[in-house]
Amino acid sequence: MRASLSCATIATATQNLQGIRPVVEARFSNASTAPDGERNHIKQPETTAISTDTTNTDSPESPEPPKSEDARNARVELEAKRKQAQLGGGQRRVDAQRERGKLTARDRLELLFDLGTFNEIDTFVTHRASDLGLDSQRFDGDSVVTGYGEVEGRTVCAYAQDFTVLGGSLSEVAGLKIAKIMDHAVRIGAPIVGINDSGGARIQEGVTSLAGYGEIFTRNVMASGVVPQISVIAGPTAGGAVYSPAITDFIFMVDGIGQMYITGPDVVKAVTGEDVSVEELGGAQTHANLSGVAHFISPDEHECFQSVRKLLSYLPSNNAEDAPRVKSPDDPTRKEESLATVVPDNPNQPYSMLDVIGPIVDGGEFYQVQAQYAQNILVGFARMNGETTGIVAQEPAQAAGVLDINASEKAARFIRFCDSFSIPIVTLVDTPGFMPGTAQEHAGIIRRGAKLLYAYVEATVPKVTVVTRKAYGGAYIVMSSKHLRGDINYAWPSAEIAVMGAEGAVAVIGRREISGADDPEARRKEMVADYEERFSNPYVAANRGYLDDVIDPSETRPKIIAALKMLRNKTDTMPAKKHGNIPL
Repeated sequence: MRASLSCATIATATQNLQGIRPVVEARFSNASTAPDGERNHIKQPETTAISTDTTNTDSPESPEPPKSEDARNARVELEAKRKQAQLGGGQRRVDAQRERGKLTARDRLELLFDLGTFNEIDTFVTHRASDLGLDSQRFDGDSVVTGYGEVEGRTVCAYAQDFTVLGGSLSEVAGLKIAKIMDHAVRIGAPIVGINDSGGARIQEGVTSLAGYGEIFTRNVMASGVVPQISVIAGPTAGGAVYSPAITDFIFMVDGIGQMYITGPDVVKAVTGEDVSVEELGGAQTHANLSGVAHFISPDEHECFQSVRKLLSYLPSNNAEDAPRVKSPDDPTRKEESLATVVPDNPNQPYSMLDVIGPIVDGGEFYQVQAQYAQNILVGFARMNGETTGIVAQEPAQAAGVLDINASEKAARFIRFCDSFSIPIVTLVDTPGFMPGTAQEHAGIIRRGAKLLYAYVEATVPKVTVVTRKAYGGAYIVMSSKHLRGDINYAWPSAEIAVMGAEGAVAVIGRREISGADDPEARRKEMVADYEERFSNPYVAANRGYLDDVIDPSETRPKIIAALKMLRNKTDTMPAKKHGNIPL
């Protein structure tokens, strides 16, 4: 049976405690006033009361335990090592880099990421080689800075080659660092941005350096179509190193400091006798205008990284996510009367398709890709009702919008990117056909032009097409026609959909009749007018169901937006196969 305490018992205990307190206080008082030599000999109480009252603000705080000297030294050492690593190849080389008008690897990463969000990994990795003097040239982090951060609040992985460390040359461990951050990007579904500024493979390491490139190339291929891959060329990129950017989705080059080439000017001269400068061989202007290797060029690095951030704003983080949707103040039902007069009455008079794109997209903002290359076709990103949309359009102001090899490959690559990341495609058509001539035929327009056809058929994303004027022959079929699984196909009343233009058609089918007429010129004009009335209009195609509607040009924006909204949950499939065999 449990005993219970009576009130009397509690009172007695309280009195006993009150009697003890003066004795304890006296002993502590004596201890505090005793000489130093005597304090240790004063007998202390055997028990001490411990307060559990956490609300008592009058109680003195317990003193912090003394900090370990080893812990302090370790933190100081860590901070010193980190500062040294952040200098790359040392302050002298950092200063030399900036004197050349170039930013350092970490400067560039700061421009890419939201302020204070970059987290570096593998800061203290060093190369393992010791041959040819490398044992005395070890730097923490080696020749590349890798890590992750945020761009507009979304996670992005990145690496930046550090030219201050052995010219940014790729070592075995630098290749492994890049491979590691790329693996992270694929696992978490984040874009990867690679900043290139390197003299190439580290010669002293031999085949292990080449193996590093192989690891990177493999991951470029494996990540293709899974996460967006962006390359920035902010210095030399030579030899095998150029193939990594070539596999990525978009390449930015900084004018004046970025170069890409397989072999440098000295080798070119030794082998071919050709005397060429670095800029002529592989500068930004060369690759933006002539080769088409570069998608964007910038006058300086600050603008370059702002452009990279802007591109990322249009893209999803990976192939399982939708692109960011923006709340647009632009009315989705807005009509644009200026479109009614944008196409000239004279079918041979040029106009710019940019005057069509601007009025139909949100805020008139069109982010062109490869703006300086194959200018007879336009590709780029815009938003329609706040949603990212890929735009493919002929440019009648350049070579009448004819399709040639460069235009076909430029558009095909862009279409395949959009399809990889579920970005709808809007196609604006005004083309007289494929470019004729021996130069195009001998360069392979049959094979290379077929890439565009292949890309459109293969794409399963929503596809909306508008024919504004000419759509002749094979080019009509290729430009996302209903026959190539186009979803919604519109035409303006000014559209001409036929095998060829009236003048050319009459020259073929009316040759004998015209030559035998009393007035050949009058008969030719009569036959041209008859052909135009019967064939050069959108209504024959609409009658066959090849067009879903003939629309008023002013209604183009609301019609496209309504179609894209309807197609948002579209599902389409391809036959089961390992992959197709695009005519490369």
